[in-house]
Formats: sequence, structure tokens, C-alpha cells
Amino acid sequence: MSMARRDAFLLVALALFILLAANPTSVESIGVCYGMLGNDLPSRSDVVKLYQTKGIRAMRIYAPDRDTFNALKGTGIELIVDVPKDLLPSLANDASAATNWVQNNILAYDGVSFKYIAVGNELMGNDANNILGAMSNIWDAICSAGRCGQIKVSTSVRFDVLTNTYPPSNTVFGASHMGPIVNFLKNTGNPLLVNVYPYFSYAGNQDQIRLDYALFTASGTVVTDGQYQHNNLFDAMVDSVYYALEKAGGSSVGVVVSESGWPSAGGASTTVDNARTYNQNLINHVRKEARKFGNLHFCDVQ
Repeated sequence: MSMARRDAFLLVALALFILLAANPTSVESIGVCYGMLGNDLPSRSDVVKLYQTKGIRAMRIYAPDRDTFNALKGTGIELIVDVPKDLLPSLANDASAATNWVQNNILAYDGVSFKYIAVGNELMGNDANNILGAMSNIWDAICSAGRCGQIKVSTSVRFDVLTNTYPPSNTVFGASHMGPIVNFLKNTGNPLLVNVYPYFSYAGNQDQIRLDYALFTASGTVVTDGQYQHNNLFDAMVDSVYYALEKAGGSSVGVVVSESGWPSAGGASTTVDNARTYNQNLINHVRKEARKFGNLHFCDVQ
């Protein structure tokens, strides 16, 4: 595959996420989510080589994948791996199933830098009923293997689990399953993974949310919330998560931004230029800004 084609693949597939360091007052790395659905895609090894060439130090995949794991061995690329939702009932109700899953998909791959296990992605309603049980059993299996200080276990949620999000300080969790999950994360020292997409908030409220506020291009303060002044929607959304955690008794729970990005087609203001602007401005923001709320701090990424 030519380098031009590889770069084109990366541009199309780009969805970013932000990993926090062990010290929760700094950003550890910015990663790229690796989607494997599609035609004529590059091989797993070619994708991993592209990450290395571009200096991308973290990856998210949405299900265990043997070829990807093998390609990642020894690279030091940190990995978020999801547990598919169809497995959650068995993992929640059978501790031995969780132990086997961890053995077959995590422990069997020495040399892979597993960072987080995401037990389900954006699950709501009945699909969310098994998240807590599956997280608990997987966490127990990780700790039994002596890895609970190295691999975190959480779930990845969408912004819709929140309600009353304006201003951010009013935010609470609206989804009933979140209270027990927050309690688990607090008790185990695991963070909450959140997919933060300012685009969708903008697209659903264009009469109230300015495009420049969503794209990080506003020239000054747009929203004031108590002592905090926001010139971009991303920060306001992240603050909303922290306010909700605090009100749910989880003020010590950290946040990992497990997805972010901007679509390049298919809706209002979805252009390649806007997608490029958002992604680049997000990267610049977390690298250069010194903005802190609770235990999230964006700073230089070396």
C-alpha cells in the first residue's frame, strides 16, 4: 500500500481519544480509534506501522482481534479494547466466563500494552443492564492475575447519559444505570470513559450553539458558568461530566475521552474542512492549553 493511500485511510478513519497519565493532572497521549469495518482496508500490520510512522502512541479497537494484538506486540502503543455487547450477559452472570475472556484476550498477549478494557460502548436501556456485572467480573479476573495496577476496567458512555447540561454546573446523570457504575469506578480507582462529540450537540441545537464554539474557533468567551469561562464546547461538555460525577458521589473518578471527532459528510456543517479544523484544534488544545477542572488537566503531550 502506498504511503499516500495509508494517509488517506488515516484521514477517513480518524476519531481521536485522549489518555490520561497515572498522575491525573496531565494528558498522557492522544490516540486514534481503529475501525475495521469496510472494504479494501490495509492489513493490521500496515495500520500499526502507520501509527508508528505518524507517532501515534495509542489505539482503540472495538473488539479483541488476534492479528491486531500480534502486530502491536513490542510497539509500546497503548490500547483500549472493547468487550462486545453480545458477550456481556455471560460475562456478568458467570465469573469463570470473565476469567476465560481475560485469559484468552488479554493475558495471552504478552508484549501488548493494554491500558483500558471498555465493557460495552454507548450502551443504553436494556443493553446497559449487564455492564456493572461484567465490569466487576472482568476486574476481579484482572486483579487475580496481578494486573489491576496496570489495566483499567470501565465502560464507554455517550453524552446522552447526562441531562440538564446547560450550564455545565447543572448537569446530572439521567440514565439510571450510571449511579452503580460510578460507585464501582470510585471504589476500584477506575476512570469513566466518555465519547465527547461537540458536533452532535451543535447539530441538534444550531439555534443555540454557534459553529465556532463547537470548532474551537471562537475568539473569546461564549459561555460563563460560575468561575469558569468557556470558549469551546468540548471543555463545557467535559466539565458537565465532572459535575455529574461529583453529584453522583464520584468526585474522585477520572475521565478518559474515549472518542471525539467531527464527521466529514452527511449532515449540517459536515465538511472535510470542518472535520480537519476540529481534529487539529482539539489536538492543539490538549497539547498547549493549561485548563484544569477537578482531576482533568490538558497540558503538553511530549
